[in-house]
Amino acid sequence: MSEILEMIERTIEELKSEGMNPDIMLAGPQFIEYSRDALKKINLKIYRIEELSYDAVIADSNYLGQIKKASRRVSVEPLLEEKEVWNELKKLDV
Repeated sequence: MSEILEMIERTIEELKSEGMNPDIMLAGPQFIEYSRDALKKINLKIYRIEELSYDAVIADSNYLGQIKKASRRVSVEPLLEEKEVWNELKKLDV
């Protein structure tokens, strides 16, 4: 969970450093499911978008769709895959 929160906060800071004011997140259902605790700690309006699945887009709603640097896409899928690999390695008991 802390990895997900760090990823979200890092993305928000990147957008702010480029002069944006990130205020919304468009998130897939699986992203929301695995990030529920982290999402409670951030101050963004969250919209569920089925098509995003394990991904989310953090954006400045004033510029979304107008300029490319107004949003960033993030995903929990790589974190889940990494966790799965570590679990498999633990099972090997080497």
